[in-house]
Amino acid sequence: MDAGADCPQRQAQELCNEFKSTLQFDCVPEAGGVWCGDMHWTTPEERRALGQARRKQVKRHEHATCELKARQISALALVERSMRGRVPALIAMKYRLMAESSFAYFRGAAPVMAADLAQMPNTGIVCQLCGDAHVRNLGAFAAPDGRLVFDINDFDETIRGPFEWDLKRMAASLALAGRAAGHKDSAAQRAAVACVERYAAQMRSFSGMPQLEVNRFQVHRLGLARPVHLALTKAERATPQHTLEQLTEPTPRRAGASRRFREMRPMLTRVTGSRAAAVVAALGPYREMLEPQRQHLLGFYRPLDVAFKVVGTGSVGMRDYCIYLEGNGPGDALFLQMKEEPASAYGPYLPDAHPPAHNGQRVVQGQRFMQVQTDPFLGWTHMGGRQYLVRQLNDHKGSIEIEDLAGENLRAYGEVCGELLARGHGRSGDPQVIAGYIGSGSGFAEAIAAFGMAYADRTVKDWEQLKRSGKAK
Repeated sequence: MDAGADCPQRQAQELCNEFKSTLQFDCVPEAGGVWCGDMHWTTPEERRALGQARRKQVKRHEHATCELKARQISALALVERSMRGRVPALIAMKYRLMAESSFAYFRGAAPVMAADLAQMPNTGIVCQLCGDAHVRNLGAFAAPDGRLVFDINDFDETIRGPFEWDLKRMAASLALAGRAAGHKDSAAQRAAVACVERYAAQMRSFSGMPQLEVNRFQVHRLGLARPVHLALTKAERATPQHTLEQLTEPTPRRAGASRRFREMRPMLTRVTGSRAAAVVAALGPYREMLEPQRQHLLGFYRPLDVAFKVVGTGSVGMRDYCIYLEGNGPGDALFLQMKEEPASAYGPYLPDAHPPAHNGQRVVQGQRFMQVQTDPFLGWTHMGGRQYLVRQLNDHKGSIEIEDLAGENLRAYGEVCGELLARGHGRSGDPQVIAGYIGSGSGFAEAIAAFGMAYADRTVKDWEQLKRSGKAK
């Protein structure tokens, strides 16, 4: 397969050339809102027409199709390829976690879906993708001003790409999570339709708003969804003091610090000696890339201890370090997470995306594009030839559980997912172009939901193949 055959940016450039004569202006933004050629402002009407024209590329009802060509590489081989460079001792753990359920497999198999999506025609309407949009990659956390917010909170796979790829992954996750929570397929499909309809309605609203208002838009319907309320309640309890008591323990007086990380093998293991020194040294380049006011704040804290932490499902096997720092005494704890970041799973299929060379920086930029409020300690660094994201660990963080999606909660939560994705895409893409493509009917939402159900079935088959392979023993 020619990786560039359906490249969104290339398609957008071709459309740009077509529109030069059709709409009688010198240049248009590419379908994701990035200028091409000479800097030239285009009207909202022209941008909406650009989105409508993309229906020639992919008709909206065609998104329901999940008939893929025979995979050149099997799903299992794609997962195996994604394991390269990981900590060898943790690879078996990742397979075991993925084998627990079809949804757990889906969480760990983003590279598989990236390859599958790349086989399908796409709109070429580009925005910043979350890349791993699923129901458990949204959560509550503390904003810089201390308020609790709920938003997309995992950007390991973020990259610029076709907007519908995030929606298709979210729809498939609603199908799988719905089944796991005891829903019939019809209810799960209705939740996926509600998710995309909410996305579409919000994008149409954004297309009529001042762009500055889109950029700072706050979602006010969060309290209507019980899973969000539960996550916010968890986050309220996850104070730095709670994290201190949960992750650390008192140390002997001769240790030079009042507390250190607990040993909770294999999930949390203290790191000492030269490796701990290297982790602390990596905070130097990290500090230099922070804004001056963040550097000043970080300067009040001294690192006391380091641990290796096993995280997530997709990230198991990546090098992930926690640093315990202390400011004004033992009660002033700061925990930083230094998480290894490889290239996005979507990178091989988006050759013109041109993400930053540093994958920690790629994640930071994607997160800042899509979130209204971001972690004030968000940054990146490097150590031993590997690239890392740095962020706060457990600062008032709370996530949903699959059992939280029982009953009417699935549909309500699906609507929240749709609105938050719309906000992220509206901030990083062009709402006029996206709204122009989607239109006013429900056909697009129904097609994406149908795809989600079909892809959920495909995921179940891939999961069963993993279990038969014996790798999860």
